[in-house]
Amino acid sequence: MHAQVSTESIREAINKVTSVVDRKNTRPILAYTLVEASNGQISFSATDLEVSAKVTIEAITEIQGSFCVNAKNFSDILRELPNSNLELKLDESQNSLKINCGDIHFTLLIYKNEDFPQLIFQNKQNEFKIPSEKVLEVISKTHHAISTDETRLYLNGIYLQETDGKLRAVATDGHRLSMIDTELSDNNIENLINGIIIPRKGVNELKRVAESNSNSDINISVDDSFMYVNCDEKYFLSVRLISREYPKYQAVIPQKTTFTMIADKSSLFDALRRIKIMSNEKSNGVRVKLNEREMILMANHPSLGDAKETIPVDYTGREMEIGFNAKYLIETLATFDDGEIRFEINNEFSAVMLRSMNLPHMLGIIMPLKL
Repeated sequence: MHAQVSTESIREAINKVTSVVDRKNTRPILAYTLVEASNGQISFSATDLEVSAKVTIEAITEIQGSFCVNAKNFSDILRELPNSNLELKLDESQNSLKINCGDIHFTLLIYKNEDFPQLIFQNKQNEFKIPSEKVLEVISKTHHAISTDETRLYLNGIYLQETDGKLRAVATDGHRLSMIDTELSDNNIENLINGIIIPRKGVNELKRVAESNSNSDINISVDDSFMYVNCDEKYFLSVRLISREYPKYQAVIPQKTTFTMIADKSSLFDALRRIKIMSNEKSNGVRVKLNEREMILMANHPSLGDAKETIPVDYTGREMEIGFNAKYLIETLATFDDGEIRFEINNEFSAVMLRSMNLPHMLGIIMPLKL
């Protein structure tokens, strides 16, 4: 192989794929990236066998070829090279790759591409399109509620499901839930009627695709085991889905509520951040007391002291005091736009729903905390 490419484009490509490289080193070859050059393009692929990524860039390919090179080592070198033209030359007799950038020269040992896993990145049969900005909205509104409990694997991701012609995304860890419905101009999502669970790492990589391709459509398709992502035929993902049944999240959503409290998001958000300072580090517990037209936030730390703050709210129901995990409540509020937030409440012990007029297609749920 003999190719020429700009340092900036190859550096950007490598940065995109190295995030999926196997960190646990279960197989030595998984610490490598597959490099393939042909027909005026160079592609870079990496995988941990659960999530795979491939990025293709334009280059001058004088002689085609393919090989595997240590991903971290290659990335470290590219990071330190100046922005210039780069020459990549494969010396198969020496099993090495020569990197020439002006007066800078590196020689890297390589593996043959036959040792690298065979990867599949596309399934055109049930493909649908979703704008990158909607991908980012879905992830930003639900990502915080993904569980980190490895014993409940089915909660370690975002659940996507077709509901009433819309794409619904749900994430929950059992203590809070976030749900958002998205309308798509491309309605070819019937295959999601039974839902799929995208693992956390796959969600993070999908976010990277959307962030690096703003104002683009992202093509997504699924089969029984994988989700495939294709953006502009240049950035590809393959994500192994979590093969578990998602819990019946609808059972957590109250069908009706008795009381409604409306608060200014910014005022409540800032007050919670202040009061949280004096909460217990393990529970992050704060007490929220609702009186007519006011909310009192309180926290007590047995070895530091206590805090109390009152903010005005629109509430005329009965007086009640509810315990919350301040961290969970802050993270949920952060997903809403500035403006009025509506809390729909039944009592001190049942789930509390958060809604916003600015985001009518979104719902947040927080379970109360016993203090």
